[in-house]
Formats: sequence, structure tokens, C-alpha cells
Amino acid sequence: MFKNHNVNPKATSEINTGFGVNSSDYGGRFLNKNGQPNIEKKGVGYFEKISWYHVLLEMPRFKFLSVILIFYFIVNLLFGFIYFLLGSDKLAGIVSFPALKKFEETFFFSCQTFTTVGYGRISPAGFLASSISSLEALIGLLSLAVVTGLLYGRFSRPKAFIRFSSNAVLAPFHNGRAVMFRLAPFKNNTLTDAEAKVTLGLIVEEQGKPVNKFYQLELEYNSINSLTLSWTIVHPITETSPFYNFTREDFEHAQGEILVFVKAFDDMFSNTVVARTSYTLNEIIIGAKFNPMYQKSENENKTLLHLNKLNSVKLVNVDV
Repeated sequence: MFKNHNVNPKATSEINTGFGVNSSDYGGRFLNKNGQPNIEKKGVGYFEKISWYHVLLEMPRFKFLSVILIFYFIVNLLFGFIYFLLGSDKLAGIVSFPALKKFEETFFFSCQTFTTVGYGRISPAGFLASSISSLEALIGLLSLAVVTGLLYGRFSRPKAFIRFSSNAVLAPFHNGRAVMFRLAPFKNNTLTDAEAKVTLGLIVEEQGKPVNKFYQLELEYNSINSLTLSWTIVHPITETSPFYNFTREDFEHAQGEILVFVKAFDDMFSNTVVARTSYTLNEIIIGAKFNPMYQKSENENKTLLHLNKLNSVKLVNVDV
């Protein structure tokens, strides 16, 4: 049974978020924890809706290298089998070996042709074998160009390299309370002019029907000049906050999600980078505050940022 929660009537809702208002048409969260929209597209063919360039750019490193190796092995296995079927007389340098040894020779000849190494011990003889080896060499050159482009794209693609805390917290703040979460850069890049926009998506009841309502959350600071340490983003729960009338039960049982959008300027790439995530309301720890995650070094000439403490919290009393 849907229950209408204590949404502050003074809170102003947004209509230009890009998300639909009919909650019955939505399944699960709006954004996944990794910042990707929780959307599966239908109505077009599988290969039509997939951008393989984006897939290969965003694929984890181990999977990407595995795809390259598997493709290399399969192509050479196929051409090696074709050379094997052509027979020894079509490949100069191959003598009458047993079948397994002969296939081994044709497989490695394929590898040499595909990579255009060409050691010279084995060479194609006749028009058919020469045509097949020429086609394989062309495929090898094109494949090398594609892989080189992908490697460069993965290496040079601007990325925020920002990690968010796993949970948000509801903590005391300036004689009141606030919803907080934090983030930190984890690479040796330098981010400046960082800005954050935080939106609350909440299912509320209107005219007896549940609908999605979106509220931009006011922040203590929505921008900072330099993102070098951790940044705790704070939404003070004031009289204009949609959380103003929320009780502990509302936080625990309301269907809502905090959508986080952060952008900053990376001076190495000379480009703007973006990071996104979200927190459902049941991912808010009620009555907790973040522990400090940076301190000065022992010789006091550096500041130490402990990234392993990004999710470190301690329990506190909060009036809910």
C-alpha cells in the first residue's frame, strides 16, 4: 500500500530533470551506483542499440585485453585451418608433417601473416594461397589500426577519477540536521572549479496516484575552487528542504533517491570531466557522521589523504 510521506509543501519541485513523472512506469532506481542510467532500451535490434566503440572504451581493462587476445586467436585459428586445407603444395616451406604438426605450422604462419612479420621460412605458392594470405594481411593491418585507436582512446579519454562514499549520512549540523555524503579524487590528476548539483527524486501521492517528484537540494557549498582533498557535500535540512518534515520512519520507508552530478575541470586534459552516482533513501545512515580522512604527515610537511577512510563513519545522536 502506497503511503504519502511528510514532504515539505514549501519545497519547490523541478520539471526539467529528464526523468518521467509517472512512477508506475519506472522500475528500480533512476541511476545505478556507477552513475549510469538504469535504463534498458527496447524496440530496436541488439546490434543497432549498441555502440561498440563506447562498449570497448568503457570495458574493464582485463576484459578488453581478453577480447583482443580471443579475437587474435580465433582469426588465426580460422586462417590456419584454411591453409591446412589448402595442402602442403600451396605453402612453400612446409614438408610432410603429421596432421597435428602441419596444423601447428599453418597456425603460426597465419600469425606471422596477420601481424605482417613474415619470417620467410614459409610462403604462399600459387594464386589461391597468395590471395588468402593477402586478405589476411589486410585484415591484420586494419585490426591493428582499430586496436591502436581503441588503446589511445582508452588512455587519453578524460575521466573524473572521483570516488563517492558508499552511503550518505543524516547527521547533526548547525543546531539542526543535514544529509551528507562525500567524495574524493583518487588519482594524481588535479581538478579545479568543481561543481555539484544534487536532486531528490521522490514518489509522492497526487490525486490518489503515486507520481515522481523531483526537488533540487540546496547545498552548503555547491562549488569549490580546487578538489584536492575530500569534499563532504552537505544539504542542510531547512524550512525549504523537502526533508524538513521527515521522520525516521519516512527516511526508512519512503521511496526516493538522491541523484548526484559533479563536474570539474581537469587541467591535464584541459577538459571538463563529469561523475555521477545516486543514493536511495535506505542508503542513508541515520545518526552518523564521517570521520576525517586527511591529516598532516609526521614531519608536518605534507597532507595525507587516506582514501581507505572514504566510507568511515561514527554513530552520533541526531534529532529525527
